[in-house]
Amino acid sequence: MTATLEAPADAAPDDSPPDPPRHAHPVPASLQPWHDPHPRLGWLILAAITVLAALTRFWALGSPPGKNIVPKNGLNFDEAYYPVEAQELLRYGYEDNRGYMFIVHPPLGKWLIAMSEYLWDGNSNAYLTNSLGWRIAPALAGTLGVIMMTRIVRRMMRSNLFGGIAGLLMAMEGMSLVLARTAILDIFLQTFIIASFGALVIDRDKMRARLAGLLADGADLSSGVPSFGPRPWRLVAGVMMGAAGGVKWTALSFFILFWILSVVWDNGALKAAGVRHRTGGWLYRSVLPSLGSLIFVPLATYLLCWLGWFTGENSWNRHWADTNTSWGWIPGPLRSLINYHYNAYTFHEGLDSPHAYQSNPWSWLVLGRPVDFYYNGAEKTCGASSCSREILLIGTPLMWWAFVPMLLWLAWHWLTTHDWRAGAVWVAFIAGWLVWFQDLSRTAFLFYMAPLVPFLIIGLTLALGVMLGPSLHGVPAGERFWRADRRRAWGIAGISTYLGLVVADFVWMWPLFTGGLLTYSEWHAHMWLPSWV
Repeated sequence: MTATLEAPADAAPDDSPPDPPRHAHPVPASLQPWHDPHPRLGWLILAAITVLAALTRFWALGSPPGKNIVPKNGLNFDEAYYPVEAQELLRYGYEDNRGYMFIVHPPLGKWLIAMSEYLWDGNSNAYLTNSLGWRIAPALAGTLGVIMMTRIVRRMMRSNLFGGIAGLLMAMEGMSLVLARTAILDIFLQTFIIASFGALVIDRDKMRARLAGLLADGADLSSGVPSFGPRPWRLVAGVMMGAAGGVKWTALSFFILFWILSVVWDNGALKAAGVRHRTGGWLYRSVLPSLGSLIFVPLATYLLCWLGWFTGENSWNRHWADTNTSWGWIPGPLRSLINYHYNAYTFHEGLDSPHAYQSNPWSWLVLGRPVDFYYNGAEKTCGASSCSREILLIGTPLMWWAFVPMLLWLAWHWLTTHDWRAGAVWVAFIAGWLVWFQDLSRTAFLFYMAPLVPFLIIGLTLALGVMLGPSLHGVPAGERFWRADRRRAWGIAGISTYLGLVVADFVWMWPLFTGGLLTYSEWHAHMWLPSWV
């Protein structure tokens, strides 16, 4: 017997009306996913930017050579603290305060330095004698930051060209370069915040693509908010933000504002999809789940960073709760950690001791007071009677001095176009700069701008994109840059000129970024402002 799909002869006829056909709804441009027509070009650009970033960050990384860290000689600026504390993590599994009275920063950044120390020297029981070991992790983090910037901006601007420009600017940004070549914490903070933002951008695209798919399939979204489905990239963003907090508390303002930014993006997507009366559904489908991925997950990640402290019997303040019974319903180790955080917060709030290289946030955007990380004027091998070798923490000047006009333009651009990318840069600007004005008496330094710098570069790249002019869609590839109107030709010339100046400035400042040997006259010629000395 052969099986068939025919109904048996005695089957009752199906009189039910057929399902009405579903007609695809128009998909707004803001919801349509981007399909890169030249993905190989994107990867080739990324490869070139990666080589540049790695060469500049790893070249002569052990110079100036650090000596034995016990007497703390040959260390750049705050390398006097963090490689030492990383060594304690290697030796004891926790920071037991053998070197300092009080440890004020979370441990994750020091764990990363410790891992590179161990991988390079392979001995956790001896003090290190090689500065290269404790600088590998920062250099790797800085290189990863450049890689992520290239791909994030490519996605945001839907352009391989401008992804490459953003990566080039990031690779040549002086302050990030110096931090990536120094074993302090701020480059890890910057990298984790870039990663968190990048994950949120991917999540934004994925969620909008899902709404676009529903509209294309004929779904009527006007009557209610659909399920957004799994959102793994939001979870990744939460983990990265918790890791950023595990390096420095400076991540807190980004943590709060990025959470708000993500749920606002969701609301904008629902509006673009034509969802009416969306507030209740938005709260249920977006805001409520975000409490898990963008609030509780970062907090859990942050606490995991303290695992060594929890398990170490001699960790600083670990047994405070043994003799303090207040809030007894909270487990003792957690109460001890809360008290530790209170002490650290009090320390930071009261930090007003003067420092030769401190600066006010007002001066940061114009590089008013860079920080001398290393200086040696005793060498006599430069061919002159007086020599100078310095590592100066300073941004690439011609890049940084474009930030203020860019921000003013970006505010106007957002007001007139509501470009979500401009809004994101300004949110980061609030998180990374304006928050420092709450206490101007606090001792502060230029490198506190580190987590904000990538977003200023994003804003600068957006400005260059507008300078280039409208797309030449439909023009043959071989003629795309030459069959253009006068505005686009001027745009190409302007972008090329600006990038050329930034590259030349980066090359000029290279000896100060890396501790190159100069004659005193050459060194003095690099000091463009009196406050740089």
